[in-house]
Amino acid sequence: MNPSTLIGMIASVLLLGVLIFFAADDPWLFIDLPGLGIVLVGTMAATFLSYPMSEVLRVFKLIKTVMRNERLYTERDIEELVDVSRLWMRDDPVLVEKALPRISNPFLRTGVQLVIDRIPEEDILDLLQWRISRMKAKEAAEAQLFRVMASYAPAFGMIGTLVGLINLMDVVGSGDLVVIGRHLAVALMTTFYGILLANLVFKPVAVKLERRTEQRVVLMNMVLQGISMMCARRSPSLMRETLNSFVAHREDEIRDGAPGVAVTRTEPKPAPKAASAAPRPPDSKGGTQA
Repeated sequence: MNPSTLIGMIASVLLLGVLIFFAADDPWLFIDLPGLGIVLVGTMAATFLSYPMSEVLRVFKLIKTVMRNERLYTERDIEELVDVSRLWMRDDPVLVEKALPRISNPFLRTGVQLVIDRIPEEDILDLLQWRISRMKAKEAAEAQLFRVMASYAPAFGMIGTLVGLINLMDVVGSGDLVVIGRHLAVALMTTFYGILLANLVFKPVAVKLERRTEQRVVLMNMVLQGISMMCARRSPSLMRETLNSFVAHREDEIRDGAPGVAVTRTEPKPAPKAASAAPRPPDSKGGTQA
């Protein structure tokens, strides 16, 4: 499981536990199945109305993606690209084709295959950039799905509040406090459930998916740069250093942020003064020449 997701889940449960068990005389007051049903069923109904069936059914798969500790294997991709580039520098496409099945990244494998087929560099880069754009659009739509659900949940919480208040107004004249309290609980708890689901489930999942997309785009741009350098037959050592810069973690690109390292500034030395002009010899009259 993803460690940050696990920490967030534990912190959320602890927060709710503290609020329910220490801030209320009866913790069971925070459990209202009709209110929760209004929010969940209403949110899912609005989502099905907004999106095709195939996209809505991907919600459960995307939640599993967020829960899973997904690795990008960036170092492995760099080593595979550098090794293939060394083979390509030998002008032996047969060796490169034999190494092609060992490449695990399908995006990298496609780029190397196009280089072996002698496709022009511009066409290769256009195709790979199109694949990057397509992936970004697809995964952005998936994250937007959860953002839309996060906007629906509080809205249906307010609908549940209105339903509870309407029912409360209908029975307030009877004076039955039990019935009045039940309708008031539905009115308040639906708003609570809507805000809770929006800010502890839907929005965090959307942000996590967006961050995942950013990391994957960085990796694909790194592969794109490597394929471009392979087409130009650049040195494998230069390729490794260039690709490592994509994944280097620096706090500041223009300063060394290492603690305890003092940066000394060398003051420029003043320029030596020009030597004074030598005195002129006196003239024949004993004076000094002007």
